[in-house]
Amino acid sequence: MEELISRIVVGMSYGSVYALLAVGLVLTYKTSGVFNLAYGAQAFVSGAIYYDLRVRHDLPIPVALLVAVFIVAPLLGLVLDRGLFRYLRNATAIAKLVTSLALLVAIPQILKLWFGQNPAAGTQGIVPRGDTSYNPFGDVFVSRNDLATILVTLLVVIALTVLFRYSALGLQMRAVVESARLTELAGINADRVSTASWVLCSFLAGLAGVLLAPLFAAVSDLNYTTLVVVAISAAAVASLSSIPIALAGGLGLGVLQQILDRYLPTGSVLASNIRPALPFIALFLVLIFSPALRGRRELADPLAGVDPPPPALASTVRSAALTNATRIFGVVVGLLAAYYIFFHASGQWLDIAIRATILSVIFLSITVITGMAGQISLCQATFAGIGGCATAQLATRFGMSVLVAMLIAAALSALIGALLAVPALRLGGIFLSLATFAFALFFDNVMARFDWVGGGVVPEDAPRPTIGFINFDQSDKAFLVLCLLILLVVAVLVLAVRSGTTGRYLDALRGSETAAASIGINAARARITSFALAAAIAGVGGAMLTIYERAANYDPNFVYFQGLIWVVLVVSLGSRSVEGAIQAAAGLFVFQAVILNQVVPWLADHVQPWYHMGQPPQTLAIILLSLGAFTYAKHPEGILEFNKRKSLEAIQRLIDRRSSKGGATSAGGGTLDGSETVGLPAAAGGPAS
Repeated sequence: MEELISRIVVGMSYGSVYALLAVGLVLTYKTSGVFNLAYGAQAFVSGAIYYDLRVRHDLPIPVALLVAVFIVAPLLGLVLDRGLFRYLRNATAIAKLVTSLALLVAIPQILKLWFGQNPAAGTQGIVPRGDTSYNPFGDVFVSRNDLATILVTLLVVIALTVLFRYSALGLQMRAVVESARLTELAGINADRVSTASWVLCSFLAGLAGVLLAPLFAAVSDLNYTTLVVVAISAAAVASLSSIPIALAGGLGLGVLQQILDRYLPTGSVLASNIRPALPFIALFLVLIFSPALRGRRELADPLAGVDPPPPALASTVRSAALTNATRIFGVVVGLLAAYYIFFHASGQWLDIAIRATILSVIFLSITVITGMAGQISLCQATFAGIGGCATAQLATRFGMSVLVAMLIAAALSALIGALLAVPALRLGGIFLSLATFAFALFFDNVMARFDWVGGGVVPEDAPRPTIGFINFDQSDKAFLVLCLLILLVVAVLVLAVRSGTTGRYLDALRGSETAAASIGINAARARITSFALAAAIAGVGGAMLTIYERAANYDPNFVYFQGLIWVVLVVSLGSRSVEGAIQAAAGLFVFQAVILNQVVPWLADHVQPWYHMGQPPQTLAIILLSLGAFTYAKHPEGILEFNKRKSLEAIQRLIDRRSSKGGATSAGGGTLDGSETVGLPAAAGGPAS
């Protein structure tokens, strides 16, 4: 009994920190309408700064706490609000989610530029645990730090409850998130209220980050992300609305984790897999079975109906002649690039071309699930990993042809994608994204460790195929041809689906699910189809990467963090078009190559004395590409699609000017679409068409 009570008390200490994070997530959502997936990254900033001041610079605890929690954390919240989220107040839920994903990816990498790749190794002892203990339960000793953590959390929850129920500021925060435009009509400064809420939420993140620091052997961004999953579970239990329920959920998960840690048999499958997977399993189960989340949708401004609808794809409004000219130009550019790569490029650029082609296939899965179905899936890297690992297992252990194994692996990925979609059909928006996030984390931390899935400690071999007299194991150029053929087949398939019945159904569902259901569209079938197709395409891409590397390297190729980077990159550039996915893949590797060959040498000579550059090419590439995702807030169709539309508008203005000069009866006023004349409406000053 004494040991059980001790475990419960320690679990309440851990659970208090989880609860503090969960309360911060609920508070952010209630006061800004943003489900801030970057909350763990904000906590990581304060934790790492606290470590640096406390251990490396040997500052007293109060001074380090003051700087990390009361100065840096609120300042970070102020910067995020004034520089970014104030412009997202009336944006869609997907835009807010993608922006928070970009922050989740970018913030830890920015911090590593200052602290190095291991900013806070060996943090046990930042705040000595158990240096002073009490025994209020007989032989059960309670650490002073555990009691302090529990007490701080309870005080914060009580203060927030009072703030929202009895203060004018709390009511204003709740009103602003409902509709900033309506709130301003009542004379309330929505910008000021939003800034106050972000500063408060960031302060809570910093406080939780410092309280979490002594619990780790190292203050790592991955540790913080994992624990934020527990907080997300508690926030989901509270339906993203109730602060007291979020507190109870966090405490309960902390206690349950400690009890499982003590009473599960040591060395058993349950102890080695279920206990570390508890946060991910809990999040998935809460999302799927919580009655409060059934059919729940994101907060929306009642005046959002007056906003203009999203623009159509540029390819649907340009003329036939211009479309043909664009295609011819693309073919010419592709042939020139192929000529250079096959006859003049070095081995490095050949490797870049192969990897960009493979990644283009994986990115097309994001085109299907996000661009067509309008959903953000955070487990596409996981589906790619399933395809890669299954291909290696089938080819190596069962002696199967590699290409046949690739097709079977794609079918397996599609099956798992469909099974994942079935329980997730009741969810939508951010809740569906969180379910896919939980699945990705569960697969990374549990399933990939099994020998029959990921190959165990040593990755499973994956031979390259031989077709007739062509041995792809001897020539990377021949393998590039194979990759290009597969990319062409997948791209044609995606275009066919987008222009077919399934694509039109998904367009209707993305516009209005109620209206689509009224004309007989089966939303469940369409979404299961999109999930299965996206998973199959990702599985093909993962199999290609595995074959190219000759081994199923699940880590680092297919871990969840890679999936986050991929989603941010594709969505910010343009997820609704095939060329957007291809350009995103090519841009990623070319961008990294430029940084590797040009930027890094300059940094080594000029910046190295002031900044830690452990792995600068990858770090800088991730930072810059993630920050580029902030353009999504202003251009939700993607920056490439936006620029294509601007180019079309410029061409149309040129045509209109030529038509106006030539007059309505001019015989020489030909246009790019082959018509004799293009006229403007009479009200606009142009000739009648």
